[in-house]
Amino acid sequence: MTTSPAPVPEAAGSSPHPAAYTGHLLRRAQQVHLAAWNRHVSLEYTSTQFAALSMIARRPGMSQADLGAELDLDRSTIADLVRRLVARELIHRDLHPEDRRRKALALTERGRAALAELQPRVAAIEPLVTGGLDAAQRAQLRDLLEAVLAAAGESGLLSADR
Repeated sequence: MTTSPAPVPEAAGSSPHPAAYTGHLLRRAQQVHLAAWNRHVSLEYTSTQFAALSMIARRPGMSQADLGAELDLDRSTIADLVRRLVARELIHRDLHPEDRRRKALALTERGRAALAELQPRVAAIEPLVTGGLDAAQRAQLRDLLEAVLAAAGESGLLSADR
């Protein structure tokens, strides 16, 4: 059963306030995340670079294509990201042992050190990014965001092949 959205209060003859739209709130939340990241985590590494290092640490030997799919980045974006991480000596890519057309990615010592330095900082900004939410509310927010992303993927809005 589909429910109708709650009515949005608006001034007579005017457009709804931007806060009436989820997209606006998501954009503002991303601004909060970016501000917290820059102030408390790193100006040297982006959250996307952190996500890439984290995925490669979880799945050493994964291909560049698999990393792009996990992060939902298109081929040119993931190629640029991997190139930058290799140039900074955070990861290395070797020929994949099972498919010599693919590149297997792995963290370097420098990449492992960067990830170890970043992980506690990233965890520490969770309360900043989620405002006054308690642990249960943060878990609920993550569950809801994952549901939104899953639905977007199923509808074709998210796709590494865009």
